[in-house]
Amino acid sequence: MGMIYIMLIVSLCLAVFFLAIFLWAAKTGQYDDDYSPSVRILYEDDSTAHETNQNNDGNRNSKVRQ
Repeated sequence: MGMIYIMLIVSLCLAVFFLAIFLWAAKTGQYDDDYSPSVRILYEDDSTAHETNQNNDGNRNSKVRQ
């Protein structure tokens, strides 16, 4: 019967530990916006394309060359 009290205390300690880790991660921004950085590379903005065309003289942006 004494073993159940030990297991109860250990499980409560683990639960508090994981809750503290979750609160720390949420407070430091670990769960903020994990979608847009992976998609940002697909949408190239105009200023970056213009700089690329001037520096490399490439044909990536035909609007800039006209």
